[in-house]
Amino acid sequence: MADEKVLLVDGMALLFRGYYANSYGGYIRKTKAGLPTNAVYGFVKYLLDACKTFNPTHIVCCWDMGSKTFRTEKFADYKGNRPEAPADLIPQFDLVKEVVSGLNIPNIGIVGYEADDCIGTLSKQLSTHLDVLVLTGDHDMLQLVDERVQVVIMKKGPSNYAVYDSVKLLEEKRLTAKQFIDLKGLIGDTSDNYPGVKGIGEKTATKLLVEYLSIDGILDNLHQLPKGIKAKIEADLDMLHLCRELATITCDAPVACLPDECLWRPDQAQIASLFEQLEFSSLVKEVNRLIAVS
Repeated sequence: MADEKVLLVDGMALLFRGYYANSYGGYIRKTKAGLPTNAVYGFVKYLLDACKTFNPTHIVCCWDMGSKTFRTEKFADYKGNRPEAPADLIPQFDLVKEVVSGLNIPNIGIVGYEADDCIGTLSKQLSTHLDVLVLTGDHDMLQLVDERVQVVIMKKGPSNYAVYDSVKLLEEKRLTAKQFIDLKGLIGDTSDNYPGVKGIGEKTATKLLVEYLSIDGILDNLHQLPKGIKAKIEADLDMLHLCRELATITCDAPVACLPDECLWRPDQAQIASLFEQLEFSSLVKEVNRLIAVS
């Protein structure tokens, strides 16, 4: 399948970004019937822009399916610092999946796992057939970079992406994809609410990983470390191992998708009808232009 590539979309990342990008000044886009649509509108805008930029032949959209996962079983405070979703975003969780289905894109998610795990699993499965692009705003996904897997980080502003393959990752971050897991184990993640080793920041952690390659390598050489760093690691040894587990994206979640099941075949009339219902008339023209070019 030469020149064919699948876009694996981190659905929640796009939806939340769409919500906050389209709620400035307290204005929330709604249909005439009063249904909030600002997040879905933003989601579609971001998705269409990615399609225009990267021209995928296949697309899958992955979702979180509730706050309870195998990670909260290991660490009850995992993501425990996150506020409740805004009231006008809640009805858009189901709506956006209806829109994705209307675009002839499969929605994939499974209770007990995060979207990251679905994306990690599908990236392994589909990279045997296709080149893979992971679309997200989450740097945790950099651990998925592989020979046929690139991670596309959405940055501020339209059409602004950082595309990471193994070469760019090493050049910019000084680490391999696998070392990103150990980096998170060492420094933790404030967004996901796990602490890592208290007092170890990204600069120190990166330096240690460049020198000793992994957490295991660091632990094998504790006697060579400065006393202060050695003491910090020894004091948080159990948490270090736990945080490395929490940071690791599972690539064997019970999900599957074959290339034929995610071939992107947008139906122009179906999309036009859907967008008219949602009062996204300006996006109908964008879709038409995109389909014409594709």
